[in-house]
Amino acid sequence: MSFRLVVLVSGSGTNLQALLDATADEAFGARVVAVGADRDGIEGLARAERAGVPTFVRKVSDHSGREAWDEALAEQIAEFKPDLVVSAGFMKILGPRVLGMFPVVNTHPALLPSFPGAHAVRDALSYGVRLTGCTVHLVDSGVDTGPVIAQEAVAVREGDDEDSLHERIKDVERGLLVEIVGRMARYGWTVSGRTVRLGGEQGGEYDDHDDLGRDLRNQEDTHRP
Repeated sequence: MSFRLVVLVSGSGTNLQALLDATADEAFGARVVAVGADRDGIEGLARAERAGVPTFVRKVSDHSGREAWDEALAEQIAEFKPDLVVSAGFMKILGPRVLGMFPVVNTHPALLPSFPGAHAVRDALSYGVRLTGCTVHLVDSGVDTGPVIAQEAVAVREGDDEDSLHERIKDVERGLLVEIVGRMARYGWTVSGRTVRLGGEQGGEYDDHDDLGRDLRNQEDTHRP
């Protein structure tokens, strides 16, 4: 049985599209079983519909408060029995009910812990860094504070503005997200404190031929397909 992904979006869904394209190949080891959003009429939902993937919308404004929204979102996600939830440009902070029920990964356009928050690219430029990048991390109750899974650097070029730098980061981010979600699906992962280790890693390198990653999940903080 394929590893099941629920992807949450708030906008154009370019990261979602990268995952849809990757999961079209059975060798990837995962499939997107649903796409959720916090608003109607966005391209991310249209991408899912064109791919024949079920969609749902849970707006905060349709509920009495964030706690009720969190509960409703968790119940909706649970209907699709995901092994992993991917926050792919989802612009709402997930609550304790969702985070308590599912492992969630997120991408961020900076090398965390530097420049957390919604204006990471702008903040990096304002600070004058020469190197920034993107991070794939597990989501916890804070804002961009969860354990880092992987990072990739992007150089800041002379004359960069927020848009040009962000576009280059997004190109790298899509590839990194697809790579990491695929490895999590095929090999599983363990979490020890703030260290996330993907099954199949050997001496800091990934071993695509190591099927032992599939046998993980022997302890509370271990996950496998």
